[in-house]
Amino acid sequence: MPEPSLWLLLLIITFAIGFGVVNGFNDAANAIAASIGSRALSPRDAIILAAFCNLAGAATGLAVARTIGKGILVPDAISYLTVIAGLAAVIVWGTIATYWGLPISITHSFVTGLAAAGVAVVGSDAIQWGVLQRVLSAVVAAPVLGFAGGFAVMVILLWVFRRSAPAKMRVIFSRLQWLTTAFLAYSHGKNDGQMPIGVITMALVIYYNQPGLWDNIPWWVIGISAFAISSGTAIGGWRVIRTLGMRVTALQPVHAFAANFSAAAVIESASLLGIPVSTTHCVSSAIMGIGATKRLSAVRWGVAGNIVAAWILTFPICGGLGYLFAWLLGMIF
Repeated sequence: MPEPSLWLLLLIITFAIGFGVVNGFNDAANAIAASIGSRALSPRDAIILAAFCNLAGAATGLAVARTIGKGILVPDAISYLTVIAGLAAVIVWGTIATYWGLPISITHSFVTGLAAAGVAVVGSDAIQWGVLQRVLSAVVAAPVLGFAGGFAVMVILLWVFRRSAPAKMRVIFSRLQWLTTAFLAYSHGKNDGQMPIGVITMALVIYYNQPGLWDNIPWWVIGISAFAISSGTAIGGWRVIRTLGMRVTALQPVHAFAANFSAAAVIESASLLGIPVSTTHCVSSAIMGIGATKRLSAVRWGVAGNIVAAWILTFPICGGLGYLFAWLLGMIF
C-alpha cells in the first residue's frame, strides 16, 4: 500500500485538477462573455476557441506558477495541509459563485485561502507579506486599469470610425472578435491557468524535498493543468456568461472588441511580471467602462454592484474557509 504522504500527494493533484476545472467554469465567461453577448461569435465557436487558447496560454511561461507555488507562504508553512485547505476553499467558493452566476476572482480566492491556511498552521509569520502585498495591490489596480482601458479604447474607436456606417462597423468588429477573444483566452490561460501548475509543483517539492523542481517543472504537470482549465472552459459557466455578456450593459461587436482587447492587455502585462491578477476584475470593469462611454445609465449598476460585492466577499469567505479547513485537517492529522 502506498505510504500516507503519497496518498496526500495524489489528493493534492486531484484537488488541483478540480481547481483548474472550477477556474474554467467561472472564468470561461471572462474570455467569451462579451463576444457571445454582442452576437459576434456563436456560443459553440466561442467556447471552442477559448478552450484551445486557454490551453495554449496555460502551457506558456511559468512566472505566475512560481509566484503562487513558492511566493505566498514561507517554506515552513508550505505543507500538504495548507495546500489542501487552500484548494478546498477555492473549489467550494468557486462552485457556489458559478451556480449563482457571479464572476469572481479565482486567483484571489486561492491566494486568500492558502494564506489563511498558513496562518492557521504557523501564525501570521507564515505569509510572505511583500509578495502578498504585490498580489493584493492588483485588487485595486486591475479594475481601475480595466475600466480606464475599456473607456479609452472605446472612445478612440468611436472617434476613428465616427463616419463609418453602423452595419460596416458590425461586420468589421465581428470578424476582429476572433482575434481579441483568442488573445483574451490566451492571456487568461497564461495567468490563471498557471495556478494549478504552481500547486502541483509545490506538492512535488514537498514530497521529493527537491526545491530544484521549480527550475525544471515536469512537462506532465504543465499538460494536466492546462487541460484542466481548458476542460472547464469548454464546459462553460453559462450563468456567469449571461451575467457579464448580457446583464451589465448592451454590447455591440465594437464594444466587445474594446473590452476584450483592453482586458487582455492588462492581463498579459501582469503575466509577464509574474503577478497573479484577477481576470474577472479586468474584464468586468472593462465592460463597465465601455458602457459608461454611452452614458452612465447604460450600465446596470445594480448588477455591477452585485459583481463587486462578490469580489469583496471573496476575501473573508475564502479566508475563513481556508483557516477552517486547515484547522480541521490539523485535528485529523
